[in-house]
Amino acid sequence: MRVAFMGTPDFSVSILAALLDAGHDVVCVYCQPPRPAGRGHKEQLTPVHAFAADRAIPVRHPKSLKSDAEQQAFRDLDLDVAVVAAYGLILPQAVLDAPRRGCLNVHASILPRWRGAAPIQRAILAGDTETGVTIMQMDAGLDTGDMLLVERLPITARTTASVLHDQLAALGAKMMVDALTRLDQLVPVKQPEDGVTYAHKLAKDEGRLDWTRPAEELERQVRGLTPWPGVWCQLGEERLKVQAAEVVSGSGVPGTTLDDALTVACGSGALRLTRVQRPGKGPMAAADMLRGFAVPKGFVLT
Repeated sequence: MRVAFMGTPDFSVSILAALLDAGHDVVCVYCQPPRPAGRGHKEQLTPVHAFAADRAIPVRHPKSLKSDAEQQAFRDLDLDVAVVAAYGLILPQAVLDAPRRGCLNVHASILPRWRGAAPIQRAILAGDTETGVTIMQMDAGLDTGDMLLVERLPITARTTASVLHDQLAALGAKMMVDALTRLDQLVPVKQPEDGVTYAHKLAKDEGRLDWTRPAEELERQVRGLTPWPGVWCQLGEERLKVQAAEVVSGSGVPGTTLDDALTVACGSGALRLTRVQRPGKGPMAAADMLRGFAVPKGFVLT
């Protein structure tokens, strides 16, 4: 098919690669504009932009698709279909209507649960036991279109956001290629009216550990918000990043260490920090940190 691909982050790259490997004619890629990053605030290409440029695919990164000129430019591509995966812009109706077969979206949840920006992380934070990918025929709503394909994946007690991200990206790539192959045979199914939830965009302050909450919730917070926005607590004058933790038995005043192995009392239960990072240091096992930076029993983490 003659395709425009619309996506921005790492999640989208594997889907674009799968379309190319399947022989589709990707005539243009749309993504978010380059943005300043790093200490030098040098503009960096998004992962999709860099991938497409490396393969000499024309790239467009408008800040909006609302103007008549942008919509006409999209129509002029003469597309069979547009494939959308974590693009980051709302598609106006004129854009949705331009391709002959419409716009298909790869969404990393089992719709209608976790519509919105951060379905992978929200599923882990909520304690969901499964998630998946929905291939959806897009409409003007926020992830409200008819479903074409749905496949499921388990979320275990050890599933992290980074692992689940990669699993769902690979699954979404396979499913989108399958959807385009069988597009004439697929029957659109309306989303159920019950069970709608919204995966709101992540905020940096969501990474702060609140020791008054149950240990199970804090452990999911660590798995769901690593690597971004990252999870942290205050260790004396330092901000300690927490990259892995486990729920253990124990009780005490929330935030107080119960031993000298970074086991911290929570609102219920206890959380043992197993992988951490001090300011200016690399990530390390908590046991390695404690050999040179003791945290005694009874210490209060704020």
